[in-house]
Amino acid sequence: MSEIATYLEQNAAKFEEDLKRLLRIPSVSTSEEHKPDMLACAQEVVRQLHEAGIPKAEIMPTPGHPIVYAESEQLPNRPTLLIYGHYDVQPEDPLDEWETPPFEPSIRDGKIYARGASDDKGQFIIHLKAAQTLNALGQLPVNLKFCIEGEEECGSPSLDPWIREHAELLKADVLVISDTTMYGPGQPSLLYGLRGLAYLEVEVKGGDSDMHSGMFGGAVPNPINELCRIIAALKDENYHITVPGFYDKVRPLTEEEREEWRKLNFDDEEYRKLVGAPALCGEKGFTSIERRWARPTLDVNGIWGGFTGEGAKTVIPSKAYAKISCRLVPDQDDREIAKLVEEEIKRLASPAVEVKVSFHHGGAPWMTSPDAPVLQAANIAAQKAWKATPVKVREGGSIPIVSTFTQVLQVPAVLLGIGLEDEQIHAPNEHLSLENFHAGIAASAYLMQEIAALPEFKK
Repeated sequence: MSEIATYLEQNAAKFEEDLKRLLRIPSVSTSEEHKPDMLACAQEVVRQLHEAGIPKAEIMPTPGHPIVYAESEQLPNRPTLLIYGHYDVQPEDPLDEWETPPFEPSIRDGKIYARGASDDKGQFIIHLKAAQTLNALGQLPVNLKFCIEGEEECGSPSLDPWIREHAELLKADVLVISDTTMYGPGQPSLLYGLRGLAYLEVEVKGGDSDMHSGMFGGAVPNPINELCRIIAALKDENYHITVPGFYDKVRPLTEEEREEWRKLNFDDEEYRKLVGAPALCGEKGFTSIERRWARPTLDVNGIWGGFTGEGAKTVIPSKAYAKISCRLVPDQDDREIAKLVEEEIKRLASPAVEVKVSFHHGGAPWMTSPDAPVLQAANIAAQKAWKATPVKVREGGSIPIVSTFTQVLQVPAVLLGIGLEDEQIHAPNEHLSLENFHAGIAASAYLMQEIAALPEFKK
């Protein structure tokens, strides 16, 4: 057994306890009442960085929640890795669907259950523990910088300008992020693409106030009916998005890429069972994987208006609302897509209602070559940790800040995710495989060694 493997085995229980310390803090960034918890969580991240042998670790203010910035002793002639993660988590509701309290970590069947276990506390902490391992062995072969933010779950409003303002401080050779998933249990993945995002809210207004549906129904506009009609018109019977210009800049899949994905033997029926739906559906002419990884979407995330309480109330509402997200692929632009969707919604609207469309936030898609040298280093590291050959994948989710980091700092990125798709992120009973947690620490340590050995970083 190698020195790294021995150290990890001897400290496995300690590392799990450190993860639990983070998970006990209800760092919900969208809630004002949890603002003290956000600071407490940032302080715990700093404590663990210091424990990992990272001497410079500080809490840096932003207009929102603070960013934890840290760096190891910077030595010449060594590559620098910038590690990004986020310490904030999603709200825990609905509470009654949790088997155990969301902020009291519980271990069952080799998994640790708590809000933030997989997204993202259990993922970013692997790099702290890898650094702690290598520092304890006197074998840290790279310079490290850490940027751990507290606003990812509310769109990272402070991070983009903070990166641009601190570009010199963040200067690095490689960006490393763990906030993604593996292809399957025991199957590590080389992630080389993420979708982008455009998020909008729609308001449809009819009369000045709610009205009696008997006295006024049939003669006045119903904003809910109008909103539903508009939404229904945004896709056709083949699930093709009908917004003019929506697909104009979509980068098509190559035949080589489609063939690689066919080799993954994705099981539609198993996936259907996983999501619990009667059947799968999506854009005609594409497989489930292609729809999720390489095609854009338009989805309604929430819709409301009128009376939704218990019993009946015969009312025509004054207003109706919907939240809509579009996942984007290379080479789409989030603001351009938001504008196209807004124009089509307003075109479809009846003159009997007023429509307002607001752009909440967005982010660019990200894609790199799966043959990039840093990804080959990650390939070797993951293979050592999981004893399995990684597969090349994209992911349907969005981490808009990846594009900001890579464009502003001009660095390649490695996305080393240890989550699994069925780990209930953003939902009750979120959890993380402890096997992947410990393998992820090993993979991070091996990644640092492999990047240090790349010819372009040897000086």
